[in-house]
Amino acid sequence: MTQFNQLTGIISSLSQSLERLGFPSMTPVQAGTLPDALNGRDIMAQGQTGSGKTVAFAVATLNKVEVTRFATQVVVLCPTRELAAQVAEQYRAVGQCMPNLKVLTLCGGEPMGPQIQSLKHGAHVIVGTPGRILDHLQKKRIDLSEVPSRVLDEADRMLDMGFSDDVDEIFSYTAEPVQTLLFSATWTDGIKRMANKYLADPLSFTAKAENVANPDIEQQAYSVEEHTRLNALKAVLTTIQPTKAILFCNTRKRVTEVVEELAAAGFSVAGLQGEMEQRERTDVLARFAAEALSVLVGTDVAARGLDIKEVDCVINVDVSEDADTHTHRVGRTGRAGAKGLAVTLVSDREKDHFDKIEAFAEIKIPVKGAQSLRFHANRITMPVFVCLHVNAGKKEKLRPGDFLGSLVKDADIAAEDIGKIQVQNSQSFVSVKERSAKRALKLFREGRIKGKRVRARKL
Repeated sequence: MTQFNQLTGIISSLSQSLERLGFPSMTPVQAGTLPDALNGRDIMAQGQTGSGKTVAFAVATLNKVEVTRFATQVVVLCPTRELAAQVAEQYRAVGQCMPNLKVLTLCGGEPMGPQIQSLKHGAHVIVGTPGRILDHLQKKRIDLSEVPSRVLDEADRMLDMGFSDDVDEIFSYTAEPVQTLLFSATWTDGIKRMANKYLADPLSFTAKAENVANPDIEQQAYSVEEHTRLNALKAVLTTIQPTKAILFCNTRKRVTEVVEELAAAGFSVAGLQGEMEQRERTDVLARFAAEALSVLVGTDVAARGLDIKEVDCVINVDVSEDADTHTHRVGRTGRAGAKGLAVTLVSDREKDHFDKIEAFAEIKIPVKGAQSLRFHANRITMPVFVCLHVNAGKKEKLRPGDFLGSLVKDADIAAEDIGKIQVQNSQSFVSVKERSAKRALKLFREGRIKGKRVRARKL
């Protein structure tokens, strides 16, 4: 069974949505879990980012939702705000033909007031981070007593971030019987204990790595001294000259050091930090996706769950202390058939961890001396695009084609000056070349998009 239309028991509105989305076929994790999940069985699935797991659990849980019954019927717990936002978008896409379906995102780091107002109107699906969902539960703003489906996404990261007690308390608000779908990138002892606690007779499924990863990734390494690490990093960047690079650090402190050093040298760079406001994080990720930002720096926690395509290279500023985490980092590049590059900076004190990574992956990564590299300020790659934020999106029935048509026809901007157009639920991000940014902003300020007035700002 490889096609969604081969599945039995799917409600017609979901089938219609899946047909509209035009998925060519089910991914292994979808084909392996959906038949049982649709029959109500608990699922314990191992699948990495890009495996199609979100669509799998969205289809399974939305299939039970009665849109005429305005009560919370699905709760999805995610470890990070970015992942929660992506999951909510997928739910809206998969449920686009379900009339009046309401999906609400509840995450920490965002103002509480708007969330409280939204909760007064209820939601069929709640997606969020454990801390904030628990806050609302304790204040009796959410009722999970009628929830037939609950999902734990990126469960291993949930444990790493210390959310275990919060998950216990949140799940205590749900009543039996309840279907539980647990998705994790790794099978640790902690995950197995979590599964034993929440799941009853689950189907266990593992998506093999080769189904979701691209093997065409070249790995390189450079030996560095601790005091030369950041100079070596700058030299690597001007040697490779990537359009989009993700840099991984082991600590927030290192993220700050790297961002400050690269910015001072003239790179187009931004960091992902846990304490950033959600709007800031969304803007940074939108700029990176739009090729209006060249270098994104973060920890594994900050970058977990991000679905960013077309990344030229990954640079491990620090060697990961966990071999599996290194694999996840490297897997950010070389997606969708493209060739990828991963570079790791290795000091003497990190050699043991580096050796474990090679043994785990059963590969030998060539190591060169970083002294062979030179930083050339005149070879820094700067973005040719800028990213514009527009305060309207799918709720206003806008599509990428609406923005493209208006920019070309009404603002007289050449099509080659327009890059990626990301339309989200209540906002959009439009990428245009710097030379056309003023004309685009003027259109948004004085004109209309599909007959609608919008406001825009340059990020």
